Amino acid sequence: MTPHNQAKKGDYAEAVLLPGDPLRAKWIADTFLDDVRQVNSVRNCFGFTGTYRGKRVSVQATGMGQPSLSIYVHELINVYGVSTLIRVGTCGGMTRKVKVRDLIIAQAATTDTSIVRDAFPGFGFAPIGDFGLLTSAASKAAAAKMRHHVGNMLSSDIFYRPNGFADYEKLAQHGVLGVEMECAALYLLAARFGVKALTVCTMTDCLVTHEEINADERQSSLTDMATLALDVATDA
Repeated sequence: MTPHNQAKKGDYAEAVLLPGDPLRAKWIADTFLDDVRQVNSVRNCFGFTGTYRGKRVSVQATGMGQPSLSIYVHELINVYGVSTLIRVGTCGGMTRKVKVRDLIIAQAATTDTSIVRDAFPGFGFAPIGDFGLLTSAASKAAAAKMRHHVGNMLSSDIFYRPNGFADYEKLAQHGVLGVEMECAALYLLAARFGVKALTVCTMTDCLVTHEEINADERQSSLTDMATLALDVATDA
């Protein structure tokens, strides 16, 4: 056990889904998993383990932002022996070609966080997802006819930018598809400790067109995201 996690060794499966929101973790566990049991409730960052189509899988909330995610991911890898981690969450869109309800599968993560910058003085380390998980997710999404895009994600530590989308325009011009707050730290830690990681996000609001997803559409799109991530996790 750790200060952030009451689970015992063996309580987590080798593959874990990582939503930021604790209630989304509970929703995934209640909706998609069989034989579910809660393994963590410290700080209400819920963790659950169950089975999906007969295979053992876990879900652990990470909280919001890269510092919080880094704590849970570090401990899942080094204390609990997790080897496959898939972030599932929402993101903002940075290009007109990504429509609301589309999935973004993050091949790489551009970032402004000091968590990555300070780890490599003098270098601009490029955190990337696991190629096997990436190709699996892309092929499964295509087979299921899910609208999806594979490319660069921005992981920012700042939600309210002083200049709004103007701060992101150059990144968008260089192919960055969406913005969220966790992916780069996940990919950094996966590289550091030699495990597999991927991020799959649902685009819920476009920073270019200002289109937003409503509550009913959000739930349907999150179902696509969760089932895709679970299919990938249990095949890993």
